[in-house]
Amino acid sequence: MATHVNDFGTGSVKKRILSQAIPLMMAQAVQLLYNVVDRIYIGHLKDIGDIAMTGLGITFPVIVIIASFTSLYGSGGTVLFSIERGRGNKEEAEKILGNVVALHLVSAIVLFLFCYLLKRPILYLFGASDQSIIYADQYIRIYLFGTLFSMLSTGLNGFINAQGHPRVGMMTTIIGAIVNIILDPVFIFLLKMGVAGAAVATVLSQAVSVIWVLHYLLSYDTELRIKKEYVTIDGRRTKEIVTLGFPGFVMQATGGLVQIASNNQLQIYGGDMYVTIFTILNSIRDIIQLPVYALTSGASPVLGYNYGAEKYERVKEAIRFTTVFSGLYTIVAWLIIVFEPHLFMGMFSNNPITI
Repeated sequence: MATHVNDFGTGSVKKRILSQAIPLMMAQAVQLLYNVVDRIYIGHLKDIGDIAMTGLGITFPVIVIIASFTSLYGSGGTVLFSIERGRGNKEEAEKILGNVVALHLVSAIVLFLFCYLLKRPILYLFGASDQSIIYADQYIRIYLFGTLFSMLSTGLNGFINAQGHPRVGMMTTIIGAIVNIILDPVFIFLLKMGVAGAAVATVLSQAVSVIWVLHYLLSYDTELRIKKEYVTIDGRRTKEIVTLGFPGFVMQATGGLVQIASNNQLQIYGGDMYVTIFTILNSIRDIIQLPVYALTSGASPVLGYNYGAEKYERVKEAIRFTTVFSGLYTIVAWLIIVFEPHLFMGMFSNNPITI
């Protein structure tokens, strides 16, 4: 019998959102930290730092494509799950969870096979040069073996948060981040694996994270859990999941397409150095966007639950709060970037030309 149940339909809407968003922000900050640490280590590799960073930047669209499908099923499924939970329809909510698990399993296999078998043509298409593809290939051929780990740990973590357990969800990221931060210098420098070492550390950390997520969602400590009889793909549920998750999918996939186009144009007009700079700028953007992503992720289960419970005034209040907070933060962040750009650029490269 479940022992932890959280009701988003009572109490202050703002407090409910922040109680979800703050742990998520902490978790995503740690997640971002280990991504940034990866890039900092790679950017400071002796003699090859800049070109290795270029290679890493070429792989980003592949990673974004994988993340887009993760978001398509994860975010869409979480919203639908929250709505059914708000209606008190727990069996349907668990069937939605099982459907999302099945979608991730199938998509991970397809994406791995497609990207791995065609990785070199894809990397050239995404803007690699004959020099940078060496490092891009070293990273992506290892990273792709963690596709399933990445999709399940990220895509299913929202179902923990949607049940009102953001601290447990936070631990998913923190555990993986700690493992990655510890293993990065070991594989990159101690074992002298360079860029490939960063990929190995990332895959191992993702594996640890998915073990944590599955352990929790398969246990009786959560209100709603994964049941093997529900891990199937149902046409009706899949359509609803994809419909709800499609806007997020388009946003992420479009970002990947923009990066592909930018890498190619930058390679033509400025070579690998321009691609390196663009990679650093994308890293800075990731840092700046963190609080907004955390707030909207924290608001999602609150919105879904109250919508399902037909408490529409609380839904409107949640939307207003999230919009105002995000808008004000974005203005402040923009001012910091405009007036202190060197503060961020120096984190990723010690090359004065790049900075």
